[in-house]
Amino acid sequence: MNYFKISLLFIFISIYAFGQDLSNDQIYLADPTIFKDNNTYYLYGTKSDPRIDGEGFLVYTSKDLKTWEGPKGVQNGYALKKGEAYGTKGFWAPQIFKYQGRYYMAYTANENIAIATSNSPLGPFKNNMEAIKAPVKQIDPFIFFDNGKAYMYHVRLQNGNRIFVAEMNKNLNQIKPETLKECINAKEKWEDTQNVEWPVAEGPTVFKKKKLYYLIYSANDFRNPDYAVGYATSKTPIGPWKKATNNPIISKNNIGSLGTGHGDIVIDNSGQTYYVLHTHNSNNKVHPRKTGIVKLNTQNSKLYIEPDSFNWIKVMH
Repeated sequence: MNYFKISLLFIFISIYAFGQDLSNDQIYLADPTIFKDNNTYYLYGTKSDPRIDGEGFLVYTSKDLKTWEGPKGVQNGYALKKGEAYGTKGFWAPQIFKYQGRYYMAYTANENIAIATSNSPLGPFKNNMEAIKAPVKQIDPFIFFDNGKAYMYHVRLQNGNRIFVAEMNKNLNQIKPETLKECINAKEKWEDTQNVEWPVAEGPTVFKKKKLYYLIYSANDFRNPDYAVGYATSKTPIGPWKKATNNPIISKNNIGSLGTGHGDIVIDNSGQTYYVLHTHNSNNKVHPRKTGIVKLNTQNSKLYIEPDSFNWIKVMH
């Protein structure tokens, strides 16, 4: 048997063995987000399951945030599939929202940010194969609407992963460069536990409650077991942002798994807020990252998770 055949055999055996370690019902999405529409919840994220072929963004559905089905995207489980929208690699961190009667997906590919649209949350999401223009690499978009304006929170790769915000134009295809402002960079001890040269703050989610704006973010490299979630508050959507004194609010210490972070919020029909997130696969492996969900509450303008409310997100068979 020649070297090429031996290499192919080794790759096949490795993939097979890797797949054998995975649960049949656990969902493996990193950087997850849940979009609620017409009493159905739609779960998207960075594909992590090596048993599923293809590239793009899968989507799962649920009626109660507990029982999930899928993947249900119109393109073999994908809501956005490589080749039908901008990007050739690195399909990360999607966000889905409804705007002017259409469904939008803001996402990362090729370390750039793009916007795709569809008539359905199940896809197909498509665009003109172009990314939002920027002088630097940028990832992790989150679009937030406030007082008639659209703001794009995102991460710029410059001297670390830093969170910025800028107003968008009405078509949501470019930012207004003159409005660009830095929001968050990783400076505190919990945000950089390994004292790295390239500190990381990423995965922004923004919401408003009682005239106060909350920016939830993750810090440390995602491969770091100390990857964790914190937040900052502001009286305006563009800052200045004050980091909370009770950070981090989600970590290995209160979830019980390593590498907790980079998610999004969703509010159920009763008004309960949840934070969907990923964790490392195990104490020994980062990949494929697992998807979970935890209750997130607010008291005296502080965010905290409800004890013992964390659950893995799994599909029904």
